[in-house]
Amino acid sequence: MNQEVTDYIEKIAQAWQADASRQIRQIIHQSVPEVQERIQYGKPHFLKNGKYMAVLGTAKAWVSLTIFNAQALQTPDGLFETSENGDRKTLKISQSQAVDEALLARLLAQAASTLP
Repeated sequence: MNQEVTDYIEKIAQAWQADASRQIRQIIHQSVPEVQERIQYGKPHFLKNGKYMAVLGTAKAWVSLTIFNAQALQTPDGLFETSENGDRKTLKISQSQAVDEALLARLLAQAASTLP
């Protein structure tokens, strides 16, 4: 795990966002053991073989996780926002929302499997 990503998460002001970010990071590492991480554009980015797999971020009312290479992902209706061309899916987690670990693990592993 990259120390800059750890520092980013530790500096998140809202405790629930830091907790959700730690949980998501753990899910990413468990789902894609070969994942690499770095801070880019001020946010934690997760890569497989040098290619973008996901990015984590926070805003005032949520924690967001964008999964790249998401064209083939089957996601529950209304839970993810899909980019115009369908290559990215974004989950926004609010304070009262639990992280669905099994769903995220499955989607991350599936998206990562498309990367060479």
